[in-house]
Amino acid sequence: MYPAELVMPRKAELTDNGFDELLTSGSVDDTLKKEGTTLVVINSVCGCSAATARPGVLMAVAHSEKKPDRLTTAFAGYDLEAVQQIRTHLLPYPPSSPSIALFKDGQLVHFIERHMIEGRSAQMIAANLADAFEQYC
Repeated sequence: MYPAELVMPRKAELTDNGFDELLTSGSVDDTLKKEGTTLVVINSVCGCSAATARPGVLMAVAHSEKKPDRLTTAFAGYDLEAVQQIRTHLLPYPPSSPSIALFKDGQLVHFIERHMIEGRSAQMIAANLADAFEQYC
């Protein structure tokens, strides 16, 4: 488990911008079974990819005409129960953090794995998400 002093500023980058935290397996299941679209960001301390993932997600949400109904996040290596439960909804994809998932009516419709984040700019991640929002939201 990561120390709070590493995690809290990275959590706040999303929660201060309207993302709700998923902290338990029940909150994950309750949220994902809702009608409509839910964006789930599995946040991470990883400097190489999370440092572009968070700004990319925020850019996409701020600048897209169509947006998910719900914005949610859980932190890998910290919100253990919630992340474990989110990953059951992401199967058959292997665990990946950071990662970004879009669900529609409880079904995974778009997923950006860590390897799709690494080496890409926040603008590229935002464009990828904006296309998914346009298609599914």
